[in-house]
Amino acid sequence: MADFFDALGDDHAAMIASQPVFFVATAAPGARINLSPKGYDAFRVLSPTQVAYLDLGGSGNETHAHLSADGRITVMFCNFQQPALILRIYGRGRSVLPQDAEWDALASGFTLLPGTRQIFVIDVESVQTSCGWGVPFMEMEGERATLLKAHARQEPAAWMEKTAGRTSSIDGLPTRATDRYIAGAPGTRPD
Repeated sequence: MADFFDALGDDHAAMIASQPVFFVATAAPGARINLSPKGYDAFRVLSPTQVAYLDLGGSGNETHAHLSADGRITVMFCNFQQPALILRIYGRGRSVLPQDAEWDALASGFTLLPGTRQIFVIDVESVQTSCGWGVPFMEMEGERATLLKAHARQEPAAWMEKTAGRTSSIDGLPTRATDRYIAGAPGTRPD
């Protein structure tokens, strides 16, 4: 059975903090539905009605394009341990890039990682929990270092050139590119 809430409670925030993976879904008129898994320590509860997550460069920038066009976003967490639980956050989101005025204050709440592209800020419209009885038990073996290593190995100028050229989604919706390379936390660049 599903329960709805107007905002995140302390129990919701605790469940979110204990999850190593979350899923993000967005859509825009005339575009494909985008559904992306996210890892690393990248999600923050800013208040009962606002959350944010750190976004690294990847194969596309669909979430940015969809939020610019439509704004709607759903974030889902599954507890793969006990108790069985699924938590969804429904809201409206926007992208904050390093060149934006609010970047410094927002970024201070995260450990920036190599390849950091933007932070998505989501205003929570509702929260839904459901049983999660159909979700299997799973153990976290570890985070994949591949994406971080790939970003850390790239020269800043090459990374910027590649990123600057990505100004549209796979369906042709516009995106804004970052204007700077984010090296990430000290010690993250491989030898």
